[in-house]
Amino acid sequence: MDPKEIVRSGYDRVSYAYRGDEGDASSENYLAWIDELAITLPARARVLDLGCGNGIPVTRRLAQQYAATGVDLSPVQIDRARALVPEAEFFCADMTAIDFPPASFDAVVSFYAIIHVPLEEQPALLGSIHRWLKPGGRLMATVGHSAWTGTEADWLGVEGGEMYWSHTDQATYQQWLAQAGFTVLWTRFIPEGTGGHTLMMALKGEG
Repeated sequence: MDPKEIVRSGYDRVSYAYRGDEGDASSENYLAWIDELAITLPARARVLDLGCGNGIPVTRRLAQQYAATGVDLSPVQIDRARALVPEAEFFCADMTAIDFPPASFDAVVSFYAIIHVPLEEQPALLGSIHRWLKPGGRLMATVGHSAWTGTEADWLGVEGGEMYWSHTDQATYQQWLAQAGFTVLWTRFIPEGTGGHTLMMALKGEG
């Protein structure tokens, strides 16, 4: 099956197991990251949440202060997001296929979502994000810490809930971001189980 179809159908199936309407134990981590980003943003910022899921907790927090837009591949996730965060704008779309005018957003956030995109499409996606950002805009995202591509059947204990991931190592992501025109401001290892991911903040220059 096509990797994107695995991700789309997988999240349709595991949506409620993945995150409830009020979030889960990981929500505080996400909200702390958004608070860290918020101190860098203007009062009326426009922020894009790529891979927004059901909109909880990230898009909801963003929409309390900013003009928030969410994009997700899963129709079930987007239907839930529209109901749970009606003040935000949502698109059910492939983040590698959707497009926005240049300099549309003050910030883009993407938590545990870029790593579902086939690896060969990720450098072009980072280039698109750079184009969508205003000069001085920031990208905050979780990406791979080490390289791995694979699938898991019955993810989160949901029968038929197959999922696909694809990510490279931190050094390669830093190289790709630089090639896209970003300056990486910092990176942080986020442990998970026996491994983990990289949380990073990158800046689009003013030039």
